[in-house]
Amino acid sequence: MLKASHFAKCVATAAVAAMLSLGAGIAAADGGRTVFLKSAAEGADNTVTLPLYRATTQDGREAWFVVFDASSGKDAAALGVNQASKLENVPDEAAMLAECVHGQAKCGVDELVLPATVDFSPDHHVAPGPTGFPPDAAEPGSVGEAGYSPLVKLRNGNIINAPHVANASGQHDKVVAIDYARRKVTLRETDGFQGGKRVKYVSTDSSFVVAAALEESTWAPKLAQAAGAGNDGTDSSRASLSAFVNGQTGAGNPNRQGLNSALLDGLSPLNVLSWNPTQGRYSPLWDIFPTAWSDAAVAAGQNPRQTDFGQVRNLAQKGIVAAFGPLISPDTPNGVIVNCPIVSSD
Repeated sequence: MLKASHFAKCVATAAVAAMLSLGAGIAAADGGRTVFLKSAAEGADNTVTLPLYRATTQDGREAWFVVFDASSGKDAAALGVNQASKLENVPDEAAMLAECVHGQAKCGVDELVLPATVDFSPDHHVAPGPTGFPPDAAEPGSVGEAGYSPLVKLRNGNIINAPHVANASGQHDKVVAIDYARRKVTLRETDGFQGGKRVKYVSTDSSFVVAAALEESTWAPKLAQAAGAGNDGTDSSRASLSAFVNGQTGAGNPNRQGLNSALLDGLSPLNVLSWNPTQGRYSPLWDIFPTAWSDAAVAAGQNPRQTDFGQVRNLAQKGIVAAFGPLISPDTPNGVIVNCPIVSSD
């Protein structure tokens, strides 16, 4: 396995350079926010507390996970999570096929036997490059075992988005607190935008090692097999996400945004997501569209913070944004996926 820092210097740089050359039920939250997951309790400190579920691996190890989304409306309602119908389009190659602990034909989410889990023991390390992004080093703090995916196909054929957050090797970097007795876990959220509104999501996994490191997520290469880069339709398992690479920086700057700002300022990149969980084209599997302001826009100071994916697309059509499209390179032929289920919105 190649070191993540090698990918950071070679693959991420090459991928972005290539892009530049191409020219369920809704609960009301305190403070007026909308929480999409009925099972979630959102805190004022950018955290969310969720039910904690236990699984067993095929070789008898314990693994703990959460559930954010389900392909079935019935499952989504029963679990209090987002319905993401597009997960029905996830191929078996991108998911883990679940068995039941006692061999029964049907079982609950707390009775699953899975083929793999996550190694949470690596040290997470990210070092910004001279302009922030690309980073000089990017090593994720958790790596999926061979066969691991946060996507689990149940015995009835339905799919749930069930990222692993803890096991004997340690805990996910997003874990703030965990209570095994009460079956609760608190995770750190990330700020972003969708449809002009501020949203909060939890970034749990990525198919690309650099993205996993930047998002403090689990590197899960199996996710890349959910093919269809650039397809945002209902026949895809993916949705589109704009990640600026050269936005304005400065922690106190109201227009700051982008992966460069995230690395230099230590704050959220404020990615722009195309859909929310009330919309049929929503999916927690986001195609990363690296988005770069043109040199002319930067020089003229015409690169303010963006909050709507449609507006970003319009900027690309006008040439104000010089790079816009799914991140594809020889190393990522199916594009880069980040698993970022949306929790709430303004």
